[in-house]
Amino acid sequence: MNKISAIRSWHLVLGSLFFVLCTLYLSSCSVSYSFNGSSINYDKVKTISIDKFPIRSAYVWAPMEAMFYNSLTDAYSNKTKLEILKRNGDLQLAGEITEYSQLNKSVASDGYAAQTQLKITVNVRFVNNSNHEEDFERQFSATAEFDSSQQLVTVQDQLVQEIIDQIVDQIFNATVANW
Repeated sequence: MNKISAIRSWHLVLGSLFFVLCTLYLSSCSVSYSFNGSSINYDKVKTISIDKFPIRSAYVWAPMEAMFYNSLTDAYSNKTKLEILKRNGDLQLAGEITEYSQLNKSVASDGYAAQTQLKITVNVRFVNNSNHEEDFERQFSATAEFDSSQQLVTVQDQLVQEIIDQIVDQIFNATVANW
């Protein structure tokens, strides 16, 4: 019986040691995961610089540039611990709004448009100075429809903000969520 109790004691010691080693190993990981979807190594990446995105589309609605910039900076400040700089961040975002257009989406029985689609496209250049393999230049687009009986002016603020929110989510996911 002494041999059996000695073996059990060693199993308990080895099991405890294994548990402690696993706990230490897992707690030493430096990549931070959070419920907002970002996965950033805060040991290497502490700052982000976000340029203004000028409107370079044929159709221009001036408030859109500020709305986009504010939504983009809010997303990174609210969902990450990154400090936002004017330039030279560990991560860098730049680009331009390349399309702001409306298109008749569907036709009613009287031959006139029933639905109109509003579309925004943004060209984004992303630089990750801690890992240049993640750098990219890519276009992100989103759309929203509205009833053609309404004038764009009456729904523009709300629809543009909805579209911008969708594009900002796409950019956030492509840059720091690594999905």
